[in-house]
Amino acid sequence: MTVLAVEQYGAGPFGTLHLAELGAKVIKIEDPRHGGDVGRYVPPYTRGEDSLFFQTFNHNKASLTLDISQPSGYAVFLDMVRGVDAVYSNLRGDIPPKLRLRYDDLKAVNPAIVCVSLSGFGMSGSRASQPAYDYVLQALAGWMELTGEPDGAPTKTGISLVDYSAGILSAFALLAGVHAARRDGVGMDCDLSLYDAALSMLTYPATWWLTRGHLVGRTKLSAHPSLVPFQNFQTSDGWIVVSCAKEKFWRQLTDALDRPDLVLDERFVDFAARRRNSQELLAILTPIFTQQPTTIWLQKLAQHGVPHAPIRTLDQALSDPFTAERGMILEFDHPEFGRVRVPATAAKVGPRRVTPSPAPGLDSDHRTILAELAGYSPERIAALEGDGVLGSHGEPSATAREAV
Repeated sequence: MTVLAVEQYGAGPFGTLHLAELGAKVIKIEDPRHGGDVGRYVPPYTRGEDSLFFQTFNHNKASLTLDISQPSGYAVFLDMVRGVDAVYSNLRGDIPPKLRLRYDDLKAVNPAIVCVSLSGFGMSGSRASQPAYDYVLQALAGWMELTGEPDGAPTKTGISLVDYSAGILSAFALLAGVHAARRDGVGMDCDLSLYDAALSMLTYPATWWLTRGHLVGRTKLSAHPSLVPFQNFQTSDGWIVVSCAKEKFWRQLTDALDRPDLVLDERFVDFAARRRNSQELLAILTPIFTQQPTTIWLQKLAQHGVPHAPIRTLDQALSDPFTAERGMILEFDHPEFGRVRVPATAAKVGPRRVTPSPAPGLDSDHRTILAELAGYSPERIAALEGDGVLGSHGEPSATAREAV
């Protein structure tokens, strides 16, 4: 599968990254007027027109700078569209119509083309022309009001989950669209937005409010809104998470705590009772956990089969041998950064077929791409290089010079 990706920064590149790691040919169409993808210049680790941020989201891809706002650049773009499966973009919602990236714009040259747009608010509706970023959507969709301690400030998630969930959904939509297009011979538009993704991930708290008017608030110690005990507990030297999502886990927890009497206590006899009497139950459990260090509790909880985990730092999670066992770290050599290690896609589809490779240099693949996809001769490519539609060749862009 071949995808032309008019993408930048985080959400879009994260979506197509999964496709690239699974073997799709993802060709980044980068705007030469702005030094390509802005992710190339995100600090702290930058080298000219590259960064470790950019490497994270764009390894295993190819790059072509092309100004598709120019008629001559758009003509080159159409020549490539003829031979690809999908056109993907993550631009503001009003931009794909202006750049003519929709199905109606491209179906004449490729009736089976799938056009995926991932934007802040979608290509329709009153907010289509508004810019949006992950933090903005976390605030707008109610995420920040649901996150943090009840007496603290509204809090964002530690990573850009709206961006990344929307990116994964866009890849999912692209695959569904290509499947249908190959079956029927007819392509389509796929209109996704950060806003829609953020709302869809509200899941059961949204259902509770929409159906019964029940509004979930923030909970202490990251507690589950309805299941008790299912939260953080402080030990004598750290923190752990204990998750009793089934009645059997509650019984097993009482054994691990050496408090089998709690199972017989009518106040805690089932989910509903423990929820009604959560303050009384937590008043019993909290001091018990503070009496032993984390290592002891991990042993006891594991021995009795209670779902649990230590609350770890990022470096501890990445250094866990199990992370390596699951093949979740990719490695490749980079001419500037040396050995680069990045998280792998979690999508495991058969044996790994793709060898990890670094993200492309800006416009590093234009000759190969134009020859293979558009069928251009070396002379035609040289002429395009000379007229500026592919950007300035042989000199760093203004953006790169500023970044350096």
